Amino acid sequence: MAPNTRSRGRFAPSPTGDLHLGNLRTALVAWAHARREGGSFIVRMEDLDRVTSSEQHEQRQLADLAAIGIDWDGEVVRQSDRFDLHRDAIATLRRQGRLYECFCTRREIREAAQAPHGPGEGVYPGTCRELTTAAAAGLRDSGRRPALRLHADGAVVHIDDLVAGRYSGIADDVVVERNDGVPAYNLAVVVDDADQGVNEVIRGDDLLPVTPPQVVLHQHLGLAVPVYGHVPLVLAPDGTRLAKRHGAVTLADLAVRGRTPAQVRSMLIDSLEVGGDAGDLRRIRRTPWQLRADQL
Repeated sequence: MAPNTRSRGRFAPSPTGDLHLGNLRTALVAWAHARREGGSFIVRMEDLDRVTSSEQHEQRQLADLAAIGIDWDGEVVRQSDRFDLHRDAIATLRRQGRLYECFCTRREIREAAQAPHGPGEGVYPGTCRELTTAAAAGLRDSGRRPALRLHADGAVVHIDDLVAGRYSGIADDVVVERNDGVPAYNLAVVVDDADQGVNEVIRGDDLLPVTPPQVVLHQHLGLAVPVYGHVPLVLAPDGTRLAKRHGAVTLADLAVRGRTPAQVRSMLIDSLEVGGDAGDLRRIRRTPWQLRADQL
């Protein structure tokens, strides 16, 4: 952080289900670091998908955060209430000529990325980047609706991450507006963080690869780029990403087995190997925490 800059952190879950141990661990780190720096901490619900999001899930998530000792400043904000801000940002990018229409389906993107000379899993292969007007009209006439993508021009972004250290990555052409007209995650998170004054983003390291395009979006929109810290994930006993199929992965699950929220909090802090100070990002373990079967 720059000298004399008051820290403002956040936790921004999607209210599509209960928080699992990995979510709670990251939230604990984000909260503890903001408080350690004498700063503020907010919670924002990233409910862009109104089909799978629900108020019931939101309330359970907030209750779980409070149960392990996390508090927040101000009211909880919902991303779905901020679409006007997101669309203003999209209009700005459009005026700058930084967006293009993309008619690709997820399957087409996946197959192109996995092709022998494709860009790799999770990276957009650029199929629609130079699409002609005639080709776009033909796709539209066939019933396809386009999403809008950022033309990132292959920008290379360097990040001094508070946890991961020096990281360099190529900014992907991420979607900024879905083909149903809803603002997309990578655009919304940038706009909302800037609008809410968030200058410190602590989150799971599965999001490290999307940080370069988010930095590019900040720059194109004239917004201050926050400091990032990407916390290694929690893995299931089988080494895969934590999920409900692995058993007792939520506070409610663990409560049935007699584990109190205080015990879960202690377990999460111990897993960070920071000597009890969950906000000490200099000491946090740099590798994933793999749970044992007896912990679930």
